[in-house]
This record gives sequence, C-alpha cells and structure tokens, in this order.
Amino acid sequence: MTGARARTLPDQPLRRPLDTAGFWMLLGLASLFGANALLIKLGNDGLQPVFFAAVRSLLAGVALVLWMQWRRIPLRLDLWRPGLVVGLVFSAEFFFLFIALDNTTVVRASILFYAMPMWLAVAAHFLFPGERLTPLRAAGFLIGFAAVALTLTTQPRDGAAQEAGLWGDLAALVAGMFWAAIILCVRLSRLKEAMPETQLFWQVLVSAPVLLALAPLHGGEFVRDFDAFQAVIFVIHALGVVAFGYVAWFWLLLRYPASSVASFSFVTPVLSAALGWLVLAEPVSPAIPLALAMLVLGLYLINRREAPA
Repeated sequence: MTGARARTLPDQPLRRPLDTAGFWMLLGLASLFGANALLIKLGNDGLQPVFFAAVRSLLAGVALVLWMQWRRIPLRLDLWRPGLVVGLVFSAEFFFLFIALDNTTVVRASILFYAMPMWLAVAAHFLFPGERLTPLRAAGFLIGFAAVALTLTTQPRDGAAQEAGLWGDLAALVAGMFWAAIILCVRLSRLKEAMPETQLFWQVLVSAPVLLALAPLHGGEFVRDFDAFQAVIFVIHALGVVAFGYVAWFWLLLRYPASSVASFSFVTPVLSAALGWLVLAEPVSPAIPLALAMLVLGLYLINRREAPA
C-alpha cells in the first residue's frame, strides 16, 4: 500500500520561470484546445454527436491506459466511488457540448462554454474558505456574466435557426457548468490525491459506456457522412485533444507557475471563436466581439490574485 501511495502523488519539481520552450508549448496547447470546438463541429457532420463523444472517449481511454502502463502510473481502482461520480459529470459535460455544437455556432459556443471559470469561482467562494470572491474577482464575474447575457440575447433572426441556436447556446452554457463541477468533484474527493492521468482515466472510462447508452436518445443515424476526412478529425480529437492535450497541460502545470499557465487559458476562447469565423465563415454580429472581449476581461479579473499587504 505504501508503494502504491508513493506512485500516486508525483514528486513536485521546483517550478521554473516560463522559458521559450514553455511559451511555445503553452501557446500550442492553447491553440489545440481552441480548435476543440471546431473539431467537434466538423466531426458532427460525420457522426451523430453523442455517439461521436462516446467513441472518442473509448479511443482516448485506450491510448491513455497504454500510456499509463508504459509510465507505470497506477489506475487506482480503489477510487471507483469518486471516479464514478466524476465520470458521470464528465459524461454530462460532453453530452451537452457535442449537442450544443450540432445546433449553434463555434463562435457563440466559445463564449458560453469557456465561461466555466465564472461558475467555478462562485462555487469555490462557498466551498473553499481560502478562495473567497474579493471585490476585484466579483467585478470579473459580473463582467463575464454580462458577456454571457449579451451572447444569449443576440440570436439569429430566422425563426427555426433562432430556436435551434438558443437550445444550442443553453447546452454550451450547461456544458461549461458541468466542466466546473468536474473540478469541484476532484477537489472534494480522494481523486485529488491521484495523478492527473488517473483522474482522466476515470472520466473517459465511465463516459464511454454512459454516452453510448445515451446516444439513441438523441436520435438519428449514428453514422452521418463519415469519410477519410472525418476519420482524421476523429483521431486528432480523441488522441490529440483528449489523450495528449490534457496530459501535456497537467505536465506543464507541474513545471511552470500556475499563473503563467493560466494566462494562456485567456487565449483559448479567442482562438476558438476566430477559427469558427475563419474556417467555417460563421456569421458574427457586432455584439459578439464585444461579448468576447468582456469575457476575457472577466476571466482575467477572476483569476487575478491581489498581492498581500
């Protein structure tokens, strides 16, 4: 038991200042995560959204287990209770996100989904005494909330598109809330003792069968128009974003100051929205750039820590 415990928590290296290599790795990962919504949007053309999410978790899970076996990282089957809970929340997050991007645009989903730190900050205010909302962080929440409200109130004028877009927008917003819930579940359970790969293992392990069971409820054929291009999209998303991206992000968190790593998260919604506009030629109303700028400012204020007196 002692040996397993020792492999659970990695040695914490001395965090170094952000260097050139770290800068480019973080920028590359931020770009990869920014492409996440675009890949889902494109992938939904080939596979039914919930089925796409299920098989993505399956492939990512296989790759992750192989990586963990090679690195001798324990699966921690003793954590099945919190692992089941966080896996179910992970399933809900991507159930709503994949459906959202089947109905709304990448540009709009980028604002609503990446508002996640706002919900996390509010929950942490009540759950963790050391993370209270200061006046500065509260102002950030209000600015970010205004960005979300502005996005929701600027819908397409066409009746059918407006209804579908509204449901898609709300699904993206709910997906971001479940994303925040995953972090809370980890921090409030024994999973916080486990290595990041183990935490991700439980999320993809549970989500694959759960999402596969939920796929028929969404309706439609599981395979829409799956070709070689769709296969490439699927592999990049499963192995690049989920398996490699998350593990690399946690690896960087162990080696560089959290503030330096977190600063790149502000780039993600901007890159995501830009890709939706550039690649898919999605319409952008004048209110959307304003909402995006407000969101980035709000997230910056929420994540900013005031210097002690």
